[in-house]
Amino acid sequence: MRTETIEIDEKFGEEYAGRYIFGEISWARRSRIIQKHTKYSQMTGQVQSSDYVAIQAETIIASLKEQPEHKPITLEKLLNEESGVPIGLGELFSQIANRLNTLTVEENRFLSEQSEEANLTQQSQNTEFVKSSGGRQDSSEDSQQKQSSNSS
Repeated sequence: MRTETIEIDEKFGEEYAGRYIFGEISWARRSRIIQKHTKYSQMTGQVQSSDYVAIQAETIIASLKEQPEHKPITLEKLLNEESGVPIGLGELFSQIANRLNTLTVEENRFLSEQSEEANLTQQSQNTEFVKSSGGRQDSSEDSQQKQSSNSS
């Protein structure tokens, strides 16, 4: 799993100065965070609304493996609109968490190729299923005979 370490000086305030270590989270954890803050239509299953700020804040906290001893970063602090973390610091943490927990171009390309292969496999399996699902099957020889006898 990938990790990233940053050292924050006092530019965001003395209380935030120190070393922070972020780590990649699992797919399951990321999916649960997203589902927790997303409302779906019971009828269609489509997304009705998502709390992107809460999703990002929980992703940051889940990714944050170590922080200074006095623990200046909490979920409540990230979500607090009045006395939350400074904008610049929140943006920096978001960038790091996103970088660690999103697919790289190479990973995305690899998964796309795998997905295309799976689709081809699925299509060929479906075709075989349709051919053998009963009813009369025309072989190419039968079809050719029909065409030649129709044209005579």
